[in-house]
Amino acid sequence: MPTLHSAESVDQADVTINDEFWNSWLETNREVTLEYQYDHLETSGCLENFRRAAAGDSGGFRGMWFADSDAYKWLEAASYVLASRDDPDLSRRVDAVIDLVAAAQDDDGYLNTYFVLEEPEKRWTNLNMMHELYCAGHLIEAAVAHHRATGDRELLEVATRFADHVESIFGDEIAGVPGHQEIELALVKLARATDEDRYVDLARYFVDLRGHDDRLEREFERIEEIAGYDPETGGIAAGARDAFYEDGAYDGRYAQAHAPLLEQTSVEGHAVRAMYFFAGAADVAAETGDAELLAHLERLWETVTERRTYVTGGIGSSAAGERFTEDYDLPNDTAYAETCAAIGSIFWSQRLFELTGNARYADLIEWTLYNAVLVGMSRDGTEFFYDNRLESDGDHHREGWFECACCPPNVARLLASLEEYLYATGRDDADDPRLYVNQYVSSAATVNVAGTDVDVVQTAGLPWDGEVTLEVDAATPTEFGVSLRIPSWCPDVTVRINDREHALEGDVEGHPGTWNADYVTVTREWDDDRLEIRFEQSVVPVRAHPAVEADAGRIALTRGPLVYCLEGVDNDRPLHQYRLEPELNADARYREDLLGGTVVLEGATSAPALEGWDDDLYLPAAETNRVSASFTAIPHFQWDNREPGEMAVWLHDG
Repeated sequence: MPTLHSAESVDQADVTINDEFWNSWLETNREVTLEYQYDHLETSGCLENFRRAAAGDSGGFRGMWFADSDAYKWLEAASYVLASRDDPDLSRRVDAVIDLVAAAQDDDGYLNTYFVLEEPEKRWTNLNMMHELYCAGHLIEAAVAHHRATGDRELLEVATRFADHVESIFGDEIAGVPGHQEIELALVKLARATDEDRYVDLARYFVDLRGHDDRLEREFERIEEIAGYDPETGGIAAGARDAFYEDGAYDGRYAQAHAPLLEQTSVEGHAVRAMYFFAGAADVAAETGDAELLAHLERLWETVTERRTYVTGGIGSSAAGERFTEDYDLPNDTAYAETCAAIGSIFWSQRLFELTGNARYADLIEWTLYNAVLVGMSRDGTEFFYDNRLESDGDHHREGWFECACCPPNVARLLASLEEYLYATGRDDADDPRLYVNQYVSSAATVNVAGTDVDVVQTAGLPWDGEVTLEVDAATPTEFGVSLRIPSWCPDVTVRINDREHALEGDVEGHPGTWNADYVTVTREWDDDRLEIRFEQSVVPVRAHPAVEADAGRIALTRGPLVYCLEGVDNDRPLHQYRLEPELNADARYREDLLGGTVVLEGATSAPALEGWDDDLYLPAAETNRVSASFTAIPHFQWDNREPGEMAVWLHDG
């Protein structure tokens, strides 16, 4: 097949992270979170479902009907860990879970413990609700990750047999698409791992059929029969029926099934489904050379980032249907901004970067990672946000687990694979070789550029400061370009090569929240050289577009790649009393004693004078005054790690 690639991310196995900021997150994920989540797989009944299915039992299924996917995402995260370090205990546990999964597979390749235990006669009868293809996708992703990490083929063979079963069913016996996308991107991963183009063809089938086929609607016409829906008591389909119906009529937007992909003009519906769908479609475009599909996906990306994305990078504003609503509808105290949706956004943006080499996609990944993903996990790695509000009166907190536990293992697998987002190789428009530096994380990598092995050692101070050093050591002196992403938040940058300043072409104008980044490319014969980059970080108050009603008359604070918030525990007044000036002066100060080390913003503002009110509930405005006050702001991703209290990202404008 023809391919459409501009850049190729450097493999995780060729990158080692050793970063002052990220080490604590990655070590917590490896040493605490994976163990914690495995325990929940046991206590929730997820692994027991596999044991019962393997034993030939019936009934007794526990958890959500797509609980298999939780085990698969855990396997994927654990496999990424094994790709970067030797861990015999984790390896043995992974092998044991793989043995369970393999033993539960049917002779024809089918694998889904809910249907094996509860309704074997109803396989593939409810694609909309029951997530068989969604679970299959996560199995495939786990299998590819494990094979790449260890070279072992057991889980890969399980996934391949299931994919072959799906291929034998769909297109002939069944014409339909999954209610929840995931298998599309997974099939392309499987094709790359096995060199079997037919899996790309199957992925393309699911991408192209969506919006043409009425199977999803027909399933809901008999929802009482196939999903136990009772209009009086609800049941497993009650919430989904509400999501799929608008004014009594079926609404395919929820599952991005309202129109063929190339006819969709905006990103609609369930945010996680949308992100997985467009990531899978981008993979199909890459493998088939479909430039029209790529261009359309880029336009859709713009509709999200320009009108439907929170200042944190979070997406999907409504809890009802976990979905996108209308342009500029971005409420703060009811923000959904699901952690899984932010992770899906990163998946989509990474693929668009690889297809185009455009820095804006890597830029949004950085912003989303710091502000919309890290907030999803507590500092100790044992509590998680499903939805991420930008304002709270103190009653919204992370939880240890969820009945629908998609977010915790999703965070774990992203953190465990962070190495894959740092570097890439490719060629520019003149076909000259490039090494892309996309994320500024202290690390070491071995990369092949222009046929030469190049060792790269990066030392970075982000997110707290913008000092970055790159040591580039080529096996033989070789000419190529090193492309440095200039973040959209950076108002000024300086680059030095071997202690000599390098003149940059054009002006650098930082603009937080636009993700309109670019690369500075240094092309020379590289041997044993040192690059020093300084990205200026300043406190930037930002306003939202006037159409965003929730943020009218409000200001948010950013510094470098971080969005800040005020938390009640740090401030003397109720947060609604503070007024921030657009020209405020705030000092950034590193606090080693706070939240494991953080940069806080401290500044002067104003608050209502409390004197003179006595017992009055109201006074003439002319008789009221404001007095000087001080505030302390912390990075938004660190909130709710101390005593409960209110929080706000957007503060009233002075």
